[in-house]
Amino acid sequence: MSRAPGGGRGSSGRGSRDLAVRVRARGRKVSSQRWLARQLNDPYVAEARRLGLRSRAAFKLMELDERFRLLRPGLVVVDLGAAPGGWTQVAVERVKSGQGGGKVVALDILEMAALPGAETIHLDFLDPAAPERLMRAIGGGADIVLSDMAAPTTGHGPTDHIRVIALAEAAHAFAREVLKPGGAFVCKVFQGGTEGSLLAALKKDFAEVRHVKPPASRAESAEVYVIAKGFRGAGGA
Repeated sequence: MSRAPGGGRGSSGRGSRDLAVRVRARGRKVSSQRWLARQLNDPYVAEARRLGLRSRAAFKLMELDERFRLLRPGLVVVDLGAAPGGWTQVAVERVKSGQGGGKVVALDILEMAALPGAETIHLDFLDPAAPERLMRAIGGGADIVLSDMAAPTTGHGPTDHIRVIALAEAAHAFAREVLKPGGAFVCKVFQGGTEGSLLAALKKDFAEVRHVKPPASRAESAEVYVIAKGFRGAGGA
């Protein structure tokens, strides 16, 4: 589970340069045909299937972890917006959850099949009861909060961006409440210019804040990830 497609031996990318699958299906919208063709020709999708990963998004967390060293055995992890569980799988493996090591708690508004080594909570993160449920589940605080949450898209870029930032701000507020000093926060945002207030708040709370687009993020996607490390504590700087 440690290599991304094209990253070395064992990659499923063999032959992907030689043949691209074209999709022409009667009754499908053009947008649906494009989505299906993209899935069929995406080496990350093929590699996720080969490795038994629940989503190609797992590679994003792998790449972020390998660059920033976020996960290690023994850590307590909260995974927000976890379904279908790709990030949760990576976290469970790398913190050794369920093996006498770390702990992983995963939450999503969508139902998510049980995953060995993780405690799953089926609940809307914005539900007033969610923070308390999560805090009970993790017990003595978290070492890292992960958020790959995204609001349902409307097709209107500015509106979708505002919704994602609102979720990111809510995730940050939760992270401030549960992170241990020195902890980390990883959150998806969209490029668009209204995340300035979020970044300013993160810089007050964390010693290091970075923006990064992992290789597994599709080139056409506006998503980027904020990596915040070195939590100063709820009192800030």
